[in-house]
Amino acid sequence: MARTPANVQPGQIRERIIAAALQLFTRRGYFSTSVPDMARAAQVSVGSIYHYFQDKEDVARELFQSLMKGLQEALAKIAQDKDTAHDRCRAAMAMLFELTETNRDAMDFMLYAKHRDFLPSERPVCSSKPFETMRGFVQEGMESGEIRRMDVMVATSCLFGGAIRMITARLDGVLAEPLPDSMDAVWECAWRGIAA
Repeated sequence: MARTPANVQPGQIRERIIAAALQLFTRRGYFSTSVPDMARAAQVSVGSIYHYFQDKEDVARELFQSLMKGLQEALAKIAQDKDTAHDRCRAAMAMLFELTETNRDAMDFMLYAKHRDFLPSERPVCSSKPFETMRGFVQEGMESGEIRRMDVMVATSCLFGGAIRMITARLDGVLAEPLPDSMDAVWECAWRGIAA
């Protein structure tokens, strides 16, 4: 049975459990990962996991909410730093591409995990706060005249759909080049489709 190393601080234990869960849920899947698997990967005791979380679903919920919060914070910073819908949307796409390169497991978990199967009370990713914020950028662009008037879901899908497909191609190993290398071309095609 794994024991939690003595030199690990309490705050680090929680972080280690979440990091291990992300890796295991991404590589094995939620249903093929057990609490003892998470304990081994995090190098903590099973009891430590139950000290911080009620069960595996609670770990998954914390992970999902943490990832969504991080994404939302990045988008809030973009909204604060950029003045136009064009610049906000471009920065959001660049941020998603960069996140894919720097934290593949996070993007994989956000895009591929069937969250409703194990987190039925959580909103689907496409209706989560970060994706609402991205739709808000598009809506604001329509109101300012930067983006043609159309259904906001259609416009958002046109603008970000190709980028999301590029992300999944990169995660699947179909696209060998880093996503930032394609940023300008993807952005130009996406923006032309909706620009006023």
